[in-house]
Amino acid sequence: MPFKLTKEELTFLVKLARKAVEEHLKDGRIISPPEQVSLKLQERSGVFVTINSVRGKTKQLRGCIGFPYPTHPLIRAVIEAAVESATRDPRFPPLSPGELDEVVFEVSVLTPPQLVEAASPKDYPSKIKVGVDGLIVESGFYKGLLLPQVPVEWGWDAEEFLCHSCMKAGLPPDCWVLRGTKVYKFSAIIAQELKPKGEIVVVDLREKDAAEKLRKLHGS
Repeated sequence: MPFKLTKEELTFLVKLARKAVEEHLKDGRIISPPEQVSLKLQERSGVFVTINSVRGKTKQLRGCIGFPYPTHPLIRAVIEAAVESATRDPRFPPLSPGELDEVVFEVSVLTPPQLVEAASPKDYPSKIKVGVDGLIVESGFYKGLLLPQVPVEWGWDAEEFLCHSCMKAGLPPDCWVLRGTKVYKFSAIIAQELKPKGEIVVVDLREKDAAEKLRKLHGS
C-alpha cells in the first residue's frame, strides 16, 4: 500500500461496506462499485471488513472476512468482503436486517504481507510490533491470519500473538518455532464506526503513536 488514503476516502469505504450489506440483506443483490471515485480506491489492495455487535459499551465480533493480498480493486474488495462478513463467516449465523442498527462496521486496508526474516525462529517476537503488525502464519497447506487490532483487544504480547496466529491456522500454538513455518507481517489503515451509522474514526498504523491510538480505540 504505497499510497495514503484520506479520511474522506476511508469514511466513504466504511459507508460503502454498510450500504453493500444493507442492500444485500434487502434483496440478495451485490451492488456495483460506484464509478465516480478516486483512482486510489480503484487500485488493488488487501482489505478486511469486520462487523461487531454493540450493546452498551460491550462490543462482540459478528463477522470478519477479507482479502489478505492485493488481488482486487479496493472498492470492489470492500463490497465483497462486507457481504461475505455479514453472511458467510462460518463462525456466525448470517446477519439479519434487524441487527443493522446494532452493529458497527470496520474497514482495514492492508499493506502487502512481507516475510519476517530472523536468524532463528525464537527471534520472531522481537521482529513484531503489537498494535502495528498483523500476522499470517503458514505451514504446508495451513494458513492463519490475525489483524493488527486483535492482540490489542485481547492484551497479547508478541509471543502470544504468534501462538494464536498458529491456532487460527489450525496448527499447534508453538508451530512458529518449527522448521518450515513461515511468518508474514503486514500493517493497515483502520476506519471504524464509533456507533452504528455514527462517527467514523481513522487510525493509520504506519504513523507514529498509532499503536497507542489503536489501544484507546479498543479501550485497552
